[in-house]
Amino acid sequence: MSSFEQVNKTTIQAKAFEFALFEIVRNQRESFQTLWTIDSWVKFLIWFALNCGFSGERENIEMFVNALGNHLTVRMRKIFFERSLENFSVDLLADPSEKNVFILPLSSGESISEEIIDKILFEVKLTQRVILDRETWKTHNGLITIPWKS
Repeated sequence: MSSFEQVNKTTIQAKAFEFALFEIVRNQRESFQTLWTIDSWVKFLIWFALNCGFSGERENIEMFVNALGNHLTVRMRKIFFERSLENFSVDLLADPSEKNVFILPLSSGESISEEIIDKILFEVKLTQRVILDRETWKTHNGLITIPWKS
């Protein structure tokens, strides 16, 4: 096998692994309650480690997460806390380690009404977790930021 064929084979395997991994994250993320919390993320990582053959002991979970590497873990976390809501034409990123929830229209230059934002927050079950006082919301070139409750 030529080095070119080996690189292509490795690239294809990496892409297939990445696709499968991110589909697991997307398909399982709603299973870990309470949604939109650090606890849900940690529960997911524990579940994932257990299904990869690691024990549930803290040091084994830490070894598993360290083996995944920072880059992959960050990308998984982004997918875990991100939703594309095509019925509202927005992307939502609600990572509780950030100061704000971010809502971004899929079409540039489009604005989102406060009524639609209310519907989005209700649909994804964030109404109890964010500050609903619209005075605290900010808009930056279409991007809406909504602070988390402390």
